[in-house]
Formats: sequence, structure tokens, C-alpha cells
Amino acid sequence: QVQLVESGGGLVQAGDSLRLSCAASGGTFSRYVMGWFRQAPGKEREFVAGIRWSSGLTYYADSVKGRFTISRDSAKNTVYLQMNSLKPEDTAVYYCAVDLTAIFVVRNTSNAYDSWGQGGQVTVSS
Repeated sequence: QVQLVESGGGLVQAGDSLRLSCAASGGTFSRYVMGWFRQAPGKEREFVAGIRWSSGLTYYADSVKGRFTISRDSAKNTVYLQMNSLKPEDTAVYYCAVDLTAIFVVRNTSNAYDSWGQGGQVTVSS
């Protein structure tokens, strides 16, 4: 059974950086697509970034492009989200997720993803 455990959230100031980690277990992750989503209070969950594990193909939401970087470490079965130049509007609970059925593309809708981490709070103060 796939299990995702996130870490690395916290409280930072605008302009700071933060790195989230998502440790994955229970699957052959080289076959899958991993994604990061976020949900701010009163808003729907939105796609942030995704990576196809086998090829390293990445895809970003326009709101984070150029500031956030998704990567994976196959030896550690871990996916990272490096967040730079953080803004107050980046404040949200961040979730990692795995898409078990995507073949060639990174999908950006939450209903495409099959398993989710517990979520981690990221708060950016102005």
C-alpha cells in the first residue's frame, strides 16, 4: 500500500525559502507521477507542481513557475519541493500525492491522484 509522509513545512517571511519533502513507500515509484498540491483556507485544492519519476519531466502551475522546483531522489524514494521567493499568497497546507495511472503526462487535477500525504502547513508572513 502506497504511503506518503511529508515534512518541512513551517513559518517563514516573504522572500524566504523552504523545502518540503515527501517520503514514499509501498510502491514502485519509478512508474508513477508525483505531484504537489496546496489548499488555502476557503479555497479549493490546487495543483502546484508534478514530476514524472522515470524521466524527470516536470510541470508547474503558472503561479509558482520560476520560484518553485520539484525534484526526486530515487535512492531515498523522496520527492522535494524547493520553494524560493515565497509570497504571503503561497500560504496553504501543502500535500504530496501520487498518480498511479498516468503514463506520459503530468496531470494537474486532484482527482487524477490516488494517494495523498497528510499535508503540511506553510505560512508566509509579509
